[in-house]
Amino acid sequence: MSENNFAPVAKPGVDQIAMYVPGKSAAPDGVKLHKLSSNESPLGAPQSARDALGNLANTLQDYPDGSATELRRRIGAVHGLNPDNIVCGAGSDELLSLLSQAYLSPGDEAIYTEHGFLMYRIAILASGGTPVVAPEKNETAQVDEILNRVTDKTRIVFLANPNNPTGTYLPIEEVRRLHAGLPLRTILVLDAAYAEYVSRNDYEAGIELVSANENVVMTRTFSKIFGMAALRIGWMYGPSSIVEVVNRIRGPFNVNSAALAAAEEAIGDKEHLAKCIAHNDEWIAKTTEALEEIGLRVTPSVGNFILVHFPDEDGRRASEADAYLSSKGYLLRAVAGYGFPNALRMSIGSAEANEGVIASLRGFMAGDVK
Repeated sequence: MSENNFAPVAKPGVDQIAMYVPGKSAAPDGVKLHKLSSNESPLGAPQSARDALGNLANTLQDYPDGSATELRRRIGAVHGLNPDNIVCGAGSDELLSLLSQAYLSPGDEAIYTEHGFLMYRIAILASGGTPVVAPEKNETAQVDEILNRVTDKTRIVFLANPNNPTGTYLPIEEVRRLHAGLPLRTILVLDAAYAEYVSRNDYEAGIELVSANENVVMTRTFSKIFGMAALRIGWMYGPSSIVEVVNRIRGPFNVNSAALAAAEEAIGDKEHLAKCIAHNDEWIAKTTEALEEIGLRVTPSVGNFILVHFPDEDGRRASEADAYLSSKGYLLRAVAGYGFPNALRMSIGSAEANEGVIASLRGFMAGDVK
């Protein structure tokens, strides 16, 4: 028998995973780069977080605090939470994967919505579970479509609220209705990565729902409004039983010292948070209005990005707009993998970047493709 017949084989499900493709990050030579493809903060990290990194070079030999004790305490103080119910991770991505690893076995199912974050499918398949997709309407999650797909095999429901890449959200009453329709054995995971940007009166990130139930968790991140994507740090708030399970399987030092030090300062920096919110509120409104004026459809967004839909016409499709913008240094996110082959996601950037995209797309839609 050939030696190749004894080669290692990954477990079932892994070969169904399409590798995650991040947003573009390089512009043509000689062109100024404006990276609007990864929902990064145009204002960067708070100065307090940057200052916290200064002395770490002298302690690189030391392991980080494996329990993230001080960071959990500060998160708890800011949000009014018991630190014992908080777990920190290498971005919220790690926490989503750990939940899947802990609660999904072959034959188990997990639900996410039609245009939901691609990491859900990856985490489900990597854990041996079966992904189940619930259709959306008007690029928005539908509670009844999710509940209609719940079976005795459903172990997790992932809900990004607000959702990426659409920017749409479910009001808290709809989230409560979703939870009320789930069996107690099913965990509702509320991915609130963009919660800080939402100012709608009917929105809640999920803290109260978690506090009142044994089968709801909420994940958050420092990558978005706190501008710390490079450090990979997020956190989860959940009931004691689920927190204990996640702590059993996570790495003993899963968050590095730089991430901990920066996040400890950033979480309480209200002034920086306010500046980020004000900048986003101003420019998401201006950019949406300007792009609609030139004939593009924009999905109403409560996040720090917009989904821009292009006409299904030769010369004005999303792929052609993407190439045109890239040639000028404006990198947006192609989202065909999310079910939008004729749309681009634009992160809200600096004033210069936003104005440049608007001007470029005005020319593109007018037929100036030089």
